[in-house]
Amino acid sequence: MKIVQVIKHKGKEWDFKSDKKDLKNPLVLVFGNRYLLESDTIYKEVKEIFPDGNIVFGSTSGEIIGENVFDDSITVTAISFEKSSYVIHSENIKKFDSDTELLGEKLSSTFDREGLKHLFIVSEGSLINGSALIKGLEKNITNNTNISGGLCGDGARFEKTVSSFNENPKIGEIIAIGLYGDSLEITCANYGGWTAFGPERVITKSVNNVLYELDSQPALDLYKKYLGDKANELPQAALLYPLSLRVKDSSEIVVRTILNIDENTNTMILAGDVPEGATVQLMMSTVDDIVDGASKAAEYAMRSRIKKPELALLVSCIGRKLVMNQRTEEEIEEVIETIGHQAVVTGFYSYGELSPFSNQIGCKLHNQTMTLTLISE
Repeated sequence: MKIVQVIKHKGKEWDFKSDKKDLKNPLVLVFGNRYLLESDTIYKEVKEIFPDGNIVFGSTSGEIIGENVFDDSITVTAISFEKSSYVIHSENIKKFDSDTELLGEKLSSTFDREGLKHLFIVSEGSLINGSALIKGLEKNITNNTNISGGLCGDGARFEKTVSSFNENPKIGEIIAIGLYGDSLEITCANYGGWTAFGPERVITKSVNNVLYELDSQPALDLYKKYLGDKANELPQAALLYPLSLRVKDSSEIVVRTILNIDENTNTMILAGDVPEGATVQLMMSTVDDIVDGASKAAEYAMRSRIKKPELALLVSCIGRKLVMNQRTEEEIEEVIETIGHQAVVTGFYSYGELSPFSNQIGCKLHNQTMTLTLISE
């Protein structure tokens, strides 16, 4: 595996972070600030640097390259596989009348299942239900194929996200990268570091990822009551106080971030499904807890590995970044210390993370976690 990384800061020229190498048919991952990715020339610029590359774009809430985190940059990681191969397909949610599950099903059906080891997803983050996307994707893959990735971000603005494959980034695109090859070793893990507090509430009315009632009371009213003065800062304030979700008759806890609120219907729109009958609880965290969570995620991802990872794809949540503020890079440094300095690190801060639980089959949508996809040939 040969890897080249390039970065462009706002108002600056492209800067190679590693030695220039001749790459054959590279997979080119471009993560960047949404405003910078909306440049009419961005695809042309990256294509000039990697003319043989297949280029995947995704907007972020922060760019990860090496041990650094940036906000106003474009990071490029070009990967040339020497013993394995990849295939990329994409779809746009607008073609599916906002039916995210149908989109996922169609997208995964375009891949040859024979030898498909992994799907890495770079998805738009404003218009889809992440849980439904996973459900659709899993309809056409085998148990030998894992899924990981993330929902694109837009800082803490929540205005729109952009993404694309081999064209200028646009709204609504979901890109799936299929990785093939017997020599590939790919492990995934995630961990949060958030602590639940306050009473457990039962979801008494919801539709997919829209939450109407908790304990038969308007959910948004209850949430605002807990936030107090911070309720005036919604939906951004919700990133600091996500919800833990436990589905009835299950011991698994997933975290749900509130992406938006609807004052007219008194509802909250979350990044993934919030089924009726499930219980939820408010969560909070500290910088130290988040750093410790990133360390645990890295430990879990390394636990069953045979080879040292050559490439580490990190997807962490915007909520974590807001809590950590000036100390954001500490969670990246903790990951690198655990997985080893030989791995090339890239990734982004997201509106949702896709990953199986450690050593389990079946992808889940997570919020407020550090998610790792470690790859070697």
